[in-house]
Amino acid sequence: MSTFKVFLPGLLVGCGAFAASGALASEDPIVTPILTKALADFPSKEVLIITVDYPPGAADPIHRHDAHGFVYVLQGSIVMQVEGGKEVTLTAGQTFYEGPQDLHTVGRNASDTVPAKFLVLLVKNEGAPILTVE
Repeated sequence: MSTFKVFLPGLLVGCGAFAASGALASEDPIVTPILTKALADFPSKEVLIITVDYPPGAADPIHRHDAHGFVYVLQGSIVMQVEGGKEVTLTAGQTFYEGPQDLHTVGRNASDTVPAKFLVLLVKNEGAPILTVE
């Protein structure tokens, strides 16, 4: 599967297509879709697996996923926080979870010089956008 460089707020999922909006800066996260799979045992739910590459200094806007989100850091270090939770710095092999009602207030590369990469598994409503910018 080829790599798609997209700005996260512009990424929508629908019928297996990915759409991006806006111009890209070098600090924008790079999202690569890995798998989308309907969950037959859970009608109208699907799993979406993506990787996110954070170039040095990359950060996400405040957003929500309306999904169960499971993050696994592959390389580098990232900083994550949901509203009401503690800000945490994660390194390779560490995990992070956010629930469907969580507001993702911090998501960024912990380094201004070293890239970071993580795997994300989302359990969400079929065809729903990956995220909504707040």
